[in-house]
Amino acid sequence: MFRWSINRFCAGEEKRVGTRTVFVGHRPVSETDAYVEQKFCDNRIVSSKVIVDTPTSPVTSGLPLFFVIIVTAIKQGYEDWLRHRADKEVNKSSVFIVENAKQVKKHSEKIKVGDIVEVKADETFPCDLIFLASSNDDGICYVTTASLDGESNFKTHYAVRDTTGLQTDDDIDSLTATIECEQPQPDLYKFVGRINIYRSNQEPVARSLGPENLLLKGSTLKNTKKIYGVAVYTGMETKMALNYQGKSQKRSAVEKSINAFLVVYLCILVSKATVCTTLKYIWQSNPFNDEPWYNQKTIKERETFKILRMFTDFLSFMVLFNFIIPVSMYVTVEMQKFLGSFFIAWDKEMYDEEIKEGALVNTSDLNEELGQVEYVFTDKTGTLTENSMKFIECCIDGHKYKDGISEVDGFSHTDGPLRYYGKAEKCREELFLRALCLCHTVQIKGGDNVDGLRVNQECWTYISSSPDEIALVKGAKKYGFTFLGHEADYMKVQNQKNEIEKYQLLHVLNFDPVRRRMSVIVKTSTGKFLLFCKGADSSIFPRVQQDEIQQTKVHVERNAMDGYRTLCVAFKELTQEDYKKINDQLSEAKMALQDREEKMARIFDDTEADMHLIGATAVEDRLQEHAAETIEALQTAGMKVWVLTGDKMETAKSTCYASRLFQTNTELLELTTKTMGDSDRKEERLHELLLEYHKKLLQDFPKNSGKLKRSWTVSQEYGLIIDGSTLSLILNPSQDSSSSNYKSIFLQICLKCTSVLCCRMAPLQKAQIVRMVKNTKGNPITLSIGDGANDVSMILEAHVGIGIKGKEGRQAARNSDYAVPKFKHLRKLLLAHGHLYYVRIAHLVQYFFYKNLCFILPQFLYQFFCGFSQQPLYDAAYLTMYNICFTSLPILAYSLLEQHINIETLTSDPRLYMKISDNAMLQWKPFLYWTFLGSFEGLVFFFGVYFLFQNSSLEHNGKVFGNWTFGTIVFTVLVFTVTLKLALDTRFWTWMNHFVIWGSLAFYVFFSFFWGGIIWPFLKQQRMYFVFAHMVTSVSTWLAIVLLIFISLSPEILLVVFKNAKRKNHQTVPFNLPMLLSYKRMENGYTSEMKLQDAVTNLTQRCHLRIPQMQQL
Repeated sequence: MFRWSINRFCAGEEKRVGTRTVFVGHRPVSETDAYVEQKFCDNRIVSSKVIVDTPTSPVTSGLPLFFVIIVTAIKQGYEDWLRHRADKEVNKSSVFIVENAKQVKKHSEKIKVGDIVEVKADETFPCDLIFLASSNDDGICYVTTASLDGESNFKTHYAVRDTTGLQTDDDIDSLTATIECEQPQPDLYKFVGRINIYRSNQEPVARSLGPENLLLKGSTLKNTKKIYGVAVYTGMETKMALNYQGKSQKRSAVEKSINAFLVVYLCILVSKATVCTTLKYIWQSNPFNDEPWYNQKTIKERETFKILRMFTDFLSFMVLFNFIIPVSMYVTVEMQKFLGSFFIAWDKEMYDEEIKEGALVNTSDLNEELGQVEYVFTDKTGTLTENSMKFIECCIDGHKYKDGISEVDGFSHTDGPLRYYGKAEKCREELFLRALCLCHTVQIKGGDNVDGLRVNQECWTYISSSPDEIALVKGAKKYGFTFLGHEADYMKVQNQKNEIEKYQLLHVLNFDPVRRRMSVIVKTSTGKFLLFCKGADSSIFPRVQQDEIQQTKVHVERNAMDGYRTLCVAFKELTQEDYKKINDQLSEAKMALQDREEKMARIFDDTEADMHLIGATAVEDRLQEHAAETIEALQTAGMKVWVLTGDKMETAKSTCYASRLFQTNTELLELTTKTMGDSDRKEERLHELLLEYHKKLLQDFPKNSGKLKRSWTVSQEYGLIIDGSTLSLILNPSQDSSSSNYKSIFLQICLKCTSVLCCRMAPLQKAQIVRMVKNTKGNPITLSIGDGANDVSMILEAHVGIGIKGKEGRQAARNSDYAVPKFKHLRKLLLAHGHLYYVRIAHLVQYFFYKNLCFILPQFLYQFFCGFSQQPLYDAAYLTMYNICFTSLPILAYSLLEQHINIETLTSDPRLYMKISDNAMLQWKPFLYWTFLGSFEGLVFFFGVYFLFQNSSLEHNGKVFGNWTFGTIVFTVLVFTVTLKLALDTRFWTWMNHFVIWGSLAFYVFFSFFWGGIIWPFLKQQRMYFVFAHMVTSVSTWLAIVLLIFISLSPEILLVVFKNAKRKNHQTVPFNLPMLLSYKRMENGYTSEMKLQDAVTNLTQRCHLRIPQMQQL
């Protein structure tokens, strides 16, 4: 009971069960029934979190951690305030509610479930509404859902036929009805419910409700004066609110490296504390050291247990050395990611003039992951291609029609048994064109409606969620059949004789990715019932008469080879009894509140059987601008590109050649239904092919021990083609032992191929492919890019998901980590932004660990000279300000602005991407180098000043410097060294770099004078009073500081000089290969030690081979 109450009353709970009943207008069904007001969520939107996420580490110090928490709280608090202000603006907006046949103006937050709301043109729906009536007599309204899924095209919604006449406040107030529907769930495209309408002295009427009857909060009413709707979901239970509750968090490889390095530094911290604690008690074993005459112990100290004192001392050393843990690094990394993401959104080269939008960053946590991608999984339609369809040709009963003229195919006997000449029968031509005009969901926008007929056809605009449908309707128009739009339940078509034909639209069997087809059932003016169906050949051919297939199949395969998208068209005439049976089944299934979709799918499957094939269409989807160059650049950068598409193999294969995924010399290995052969031996044949391909690849790549890494070698290139049915056999084999290793062999084949094409893929199979590669040995970084709802599963599965702001809606862009307007923008996103983000954050992480080691090592060494008494070397103000003020801004500016290589070079030379592959800058080797550098400089800081203090009289008057002066000199050398080290590493100087680097040093000097120049009343001990000012009066101190800074930086200076000399030597040798030898050892059998002469010879031979091939093309 408690859980039921939570599910019913708490907003945001996703796992709801059962249904809800809504009383329209809060009126009971009958006057005799007692009405009890129901409790539902109110219509307030609350997106503010009031939560502070704090970075944690096992050991932290008070003030720096407090600073981190404060900065994070300010950042999140500001974002929360912005959300709260936006929520208030929405909640206080005005709406009109119909009560007692009058319109009452209220705030949006006052809407309750069951209220009847009036919405006018260009207004946004304040909650999820069931559409009751509109100003249009046909009960239709048009809606845009750009704020929900980004789709700017108009969507058509329909009112229940029994309420379409309620167009006034009096009429709508007289409605007595209840709505039964599912509990709130986040899927924007699913809704199941029914409405029961009660009339006096009549039986109640029940009508089904679906997504076409639901108007979602956030959508906008267009081309309709007003509508009436009843609120069913309000506030945080609306689909919009449920969709903005966030996706699962992805973690980058850099975060994992940080955790590994943090463990090392924790071990260093514990080791230092343990060593100091042990040596302290060894040193105190001498009674004189333990209790000198000037520092006698108290009775309480003598009676304390030794183990307790040791534990207390251990904790004291942990606190003293805890600054080695870079707590402030977490907030710096967070700020770097947050601020750095704006550079992607501001990039003018990634702005698309056509859609007037640029790149979008949904997840800034993965910026550096863009520089580590090894596998790219891409959709084809709308991603590699424009998804801008153009009708090319069609075939009817084996006869090809192109440019409005019938063509004779002229098949010879060798082409097969088909020999059709001339045109198809006139009735078959008209039947085919009528099917194109009727089997779709296209709407018409614009034009004037006179006496039920649209005039001024030049102003028409066809609207549909699918570009294919618009292309087919325009294709039919080219042949003389024009779709004129809807009028109530009728579809109007103008035939070749300019006569208007009306067809009553009875049912639409909607398209879905599983069925891969859609159908309509219409009634002609003569009373005939016709079913028209269009879809992919793989879903149509099994459902038509088998003797009709071959004549059309030839055209479909030829068009696919030419790279066109093909659809087959079929029809079926229904008897009165057949239609009545189908209508009853559909009506019953539509009324179901449980498993409605499954029941509908079974009925669709039975209805779309025993059809007759009429013909097929060919639509061209052109390759996107610079798509081929982008794929070529990604491959040169060492990435392997896989195309995952639902299209036919021939169509996808042609696109792969056009986009240069497959080269002319690429040997293709096929695992498709064609190569499988007889259905009785499919698994045996699959096993044979897998072993054959595996053996062939092993011969070309003989030895490959260790982790498979990216490469771009001079060996024979292989490409793999596999279809969905074969992939099902591999991923879901039968239980016999012979097929248990299919997946392992298949994966080895895939990893050795240069590129892979997976066709006829279902959305789930796309995600399975990505997951399979992602979980291989070495866990390569994967990226998925797509533009449609069927790509969402693979986008969510990959390490990095990229959505294309395409023409199939914005579901992919909404669910992605990054969204770009075109596929070509992926090149700069990865090769430039990804490369730079990775280098910047890797340097930031290593630099933080380095400068904290430099900071604490002198403190550790100082304990050997102060009797391990936990005496700090630095003043408390310096301890606190080191990471917060003195060294934080320079590295933040570096991590945002640094360009060690300019962007134009990174984009034009993709090979540079390979130099940072496999997390190269955060491996143990560079980490140990930075650790060595920090240790060396820490030793120089401490012992350099220590030897300076061998003569503690550093002034001409004989005054002696003390321990605070000693610590201040060490700290001064430390601050200047680590800051100048960053200046040495900077390759791209801006005014901001100069300001923060030299400004930080100036601020340190100013602060030291200020801190030690005033007697602060709140300090009990003024130990730093005039220390810094006194220190800088000594010439010896100045010389020591300058000398120690130079000695500390000498390894870095020598390394820079050596690299520059080496670079100049390399520039004297011409080395300009068209293809890149791997920077890594062990690259599919080839190493970087391959002789240059052999490589050049092989490349030259390949180039000579390609020239004749290109000439032939």
